[in-house]
Amino acid sequence: MIYLFLVLSILTFLLFGFDKNAARMNQWRIPEKVLLGLSILGGAVGGLLGMQVFRHKTRKNYFWIILIAAACVHLFLVVTL
Repeated sequence: MIYLFLVLSILTFLLFGFDKNAARMNQWRIPEKVLLGLSILGGAVGGLLGMQVFRHKTRKNYFWIILIAAACVHLFLVVTL
């Protein structure tokens, strides 16, 4: 399970960076549903890091709430399983 969270976190982190770059270049963007979905499925840590490193989606409170909640659930799962 830890490997799943690791892979999804790396993927989510990279997608946050890709989306930030696409926003700067006025190109095709990654839908928010994809970023949030991957974060919920296991990439919350990568999503939180991506928000901070790339300064992307940091003004959207629902991103913060969803990613922090998902990270807490993921941490609970890792500790208990």
